[in-house]
Amino acid sequence: MSSQNIYILAIESSCDDTSAAVLCNDKVLSNVVATQKIHEQYGGVVPELASRAHQQHIVPVIDQAIKQAGITKKDLHAIAFTKGPGLMGSLLVGTSFAKSLALALNIPLIAVNHMQAHILAHFIKEDGYKTPQFPFLAMTISGGHTQIIEVRDYFDMKVIGETIDDAVGEAFDKSAKILGFPYPGGPLIDKYAKLGNPKAFPFTKPKVDELNFSFSGLKTGVLYFIQKKVKEDPDFITTNRDDICASIQYTIVNILTDKLKKAVKQTGITQIAIGGGVSANSGIREALQKAEQHWGWTTFVPKFEYTTDNAAMIGIVGYLKYLNKDFTDMSVVAKARMKF
Repeated sequence: MSSQNIYILAIESSCDDTSAAVLCNDKVLSNVVATQKIHEQYGGVVPELASRAHQQHIVPVIDQAIKQAGITKKDLHAIAFTKGPGLMGSLLVGTSFAKSLALALNIPLIAVNHMQAHILAHFIKEDGYKTPQFPFLAMTISGGHTQIIEVRDYFDMKVIGETIDDAVGEAFDKSAKILGFPYPGGPLIDKYAKLGNPKAFPFTKPKVDELNFSFSGLKTGVLYFIQKKVKEDPDFITTNRDDICASIQYTIVNILTDKLKKAVKQTGITQIAIGGGVSANSGIREALQKAEQHWGWTTFVPKFEYTTDNAAMIGIVGYLKYLNKDFTDMSVVAKARMKF
C-alpha cells in the first residue's frame, strides 16, 4: 500500500441508491447514501424514476461526502465510479457526473465493476474486521446477483457458480410479496423468521448441476403452498406468519450453504467472504458462523453499511486501481451488463 495519502472520491448509482464516499487510502472518511422511497408504492424499482431521483440526489450527496471527509475538491487525487452492471439510466447519471468532475479538476477517472466492489469491500480498513487472504471464495448475494467467485488476487476473479434464474434477493422479495408484505419484503422475512420454527413447513430445494443456483422453483413452490393453505384457511398467513418466514429462510440458507460446501470441496479453499445486500440477512450470517465450527471454514462478513449498495466499496476498488495506475479515459461508457 502507498505511504502517501491518496484521496479518492467514489460515486455509486447502479440501482436505486445514490451514494458518494471519500477514502484516504483504504480508510473511509465519509460514506453518504440517499435512498429512494418512491419505489415502495410500485412493489419494486422503476428504472425511469430511479434515474430521475439520482439526478436530484447526486450533487447534494457528493457535496455532503466531501464536507464530512473534511477536505476540499482540490485535495482529490482521482474519481472512481460504477461503470456497471446495473440499471442503464441510473449508471449514466453517475458516469456522466464523474467524467465531468474529473475533467473539471483535471484528475484521473477510475471505472469500477460493481460486483468486484462487493467483494473488495472486505479490504476497507475497519477496526474489528478481518481481511481475507488470497485465495478465498466469495459469495455475492443481492437482489440481482447470486454468485460464487474464486478470488486469487484483487483483480484475478473467476465465477465458478451463479444463478440460472432468480437471484437470492428476488427469492426473498417475491416470497414476501406472495405473503402480502410491502416492498422490500426480504428484511421482513428475516425479521419474522427469528420468531418462527424453521422446520414447520418443508419446501423443496431445487436440484441444479455443479455450483449453480436456481430460486424460481422455490418461489413457485411457496406460491402454490400458500394458495392451497389459504383456500383451506383464509387466516393461514396471519396465524402462521413467523413459521412460514422461518421455513422459507431456512430453505434459502440451506441452498446457499450446500453450494458453498461443494465449492470448498472442489477448490480446497476454506476462506469464505460474503457480500451484497442479502449478506445482511441474519440467518445467512448465523449459518456461516456455524460453518466455522462445523467445517473449519474461516468466514468474513463486511461491516453492515458496506453490504448494501454504497460508494465506500467503489472507493476501495478505486484506491487499489489508483496504485496500479489503472485509469480510464473520457470515452468510457456505462454498461448494464458486465463480467468479471
